[in-house]
Amino acid sequence: MIIGIDIGSTTTKAVSLDGGRVIHKTKTKASDAVSSAAGAFGKMIVEHDIRMANIREIIITGVGAAKIKNDLFGIPTVMVDEISSIGIGGMFLAGRDNIIITNIGTGTAIIDARRDNISHMGGSGVGGGTILGLAKKLLLMSDFNGIMELAQQGKLNQVDLLLEDIMETDLSFLGRQSTASNFGKMLDSARNEDIALGLINMVYQVIGMLSIFAAKSRNIDRVVVTGNGSNNPLGKKILEGLTKIFRILFEHPEDAEYTTAIGAGLSWERKT
Repeated sequence: MIIGIDIGSTTTKAVSLDGGRVIHKTKTKASDAVSSAAGAFGKMIVEHDIRMANIREIIITGVGAAKIKNDLFGIPTVMVDEISSIGIGGMFLAGRDNIIITNIGTGTAIIDARRDNISHMGGSGVGGGTILGLAKKLLLMSDFNGIMELAQQGKLNQVDLLLEDIMETDLSFLGRQSTASNFGKMLDSARNEDIALGLINMVYQVIGMLSIFAAKSRNIDRVVVTGNGSNNPLGKKILEGLTKIFRILFEHPEDAEYTTAIGAGLSWERKT
């Protein structure tokens, strides 16, 4: 059995793999990388009654991985590249190679993943961290679930400037309900619900458009969405709206939030 651990800036995910199959998965949060990695590993061991003797190696990746200097719990521990882990994990979950992966976490990374080459195309500092940071200042909220619940009741036309606000007809392939400017309207009557929806809409529109440009540059008609932000229901709806306009499909595979941890674990099998 191999344990793959993705030590992120806010959440750490761990998976166990055996024979190329994901057996267990868990996630946890802690204030530092060592505690977070140890916590995720310990939680998996206890919850799933895993025997330490059955673990061949622990593979770590993510922004906090470099802070792990020694083997964890006496088990051989190896650090691997995060971009490669996203690529390997994304191809595994998508069931194919030659794909574009958009990994949404605190920020966003866009990966060109092929069987023989995985490369970082770029990305954006816009991501889940953007929503939380702006909501903390604008809404005095720091709980992501609470922000999501608030946004469910929001109306975009209270905060966003839409094409219908400035034009009498469609513009090129864009309908009059398309966004002309995020937060470009911002009515005095806008409620917190409207602002919450505007924040999520802005972040996912930016991520979506960057992903579309990346896919079009490769003549690919779909993008595999992974990371913590992949299962956001409002985010999915916003990306679906972009699909209707640009004909680029956004795929959301099962276990997408564990992509990097899965890729880290599978990288062991690639080298053996």
